[in-house]
Amino acid sequence: MAELTIRYFAAAAEATGVESEALAVEPATLGTLQDALVERYGEPMRRILRSGSFLVGGIVRRDRATALSGTVDVLPPFAGG
Repeated sequence: MAELTIRYFAAAAEATGVESEALAVEPATLGTLQDALVERYGEPMRRILRSGSFLVGGIVRRDRATALSGTVDVLPPFAGG
């Protein structure tokens, strides 16, 4: 099982109550991580993930098949222009 460091920002940190945590998922894909986060944090996290994004290796990823290792940043949708 891959242990990941998950860092949460803005509304994502608010939904979890923490800024970061270690989380083990298997297989280590973005889809499994998304499912684990919704299971753990419920509807508030589901809303964030619906339109938010993930930084994996410094690159924005949204494909559920993306392989994960190391640190993953959970970013809520941002407003502005």
